[in-house]
Amino acid sequence: MLLIDAALTILFLSDTYAGSTHDKRSADATPYPLPVGSRLRQELGFLAFTLDHVEIIMPTRKPRRRPLTRAQKTANRRIARRRVRIEHVNSSVKRCRIVHDTSRVRKIGVRDLVMDICCALHNFRLRLTPWQPMV
Repeated sequence: MLLIDAALTILFLSDTYAGSTHDKRSADATPYPLPVGSRLRQELGFLAFTLDHVEIIMPTRKPRRRPLTRAQKTANRRIARRRVRIEHVNSSVKRCRIVHDTSRVRKIGVRDLVMDICCALHNFRLRLTPWQPMV
């Protein structure tokens, strides 16, 4: 789990979880350092995840056997445009092949350290050549 600000800098990285752990379960186990009144953009994998005093922005899920309204589709497109920028940050971290490929390192803490270093490299690259901020 990554927390990213409007300038697309990685502010927080949670611990890694082995196997096929669901996003919501790992989010519930992680204490997030968000200030009161901040906004959290999340995807539908975190459907029931909430934080106190934080505004959650999430796309509207399509109801069963009914289409979304035009306003809901427009809102979902607006959210998806910002989500693309977040996916660009994820791909920037995965530019380091050690994160992208399967790691056979079994020593405890090494995978977390590798992810920390790759996120720091993303922030360093961002400081050298800044991206357009998320609006």
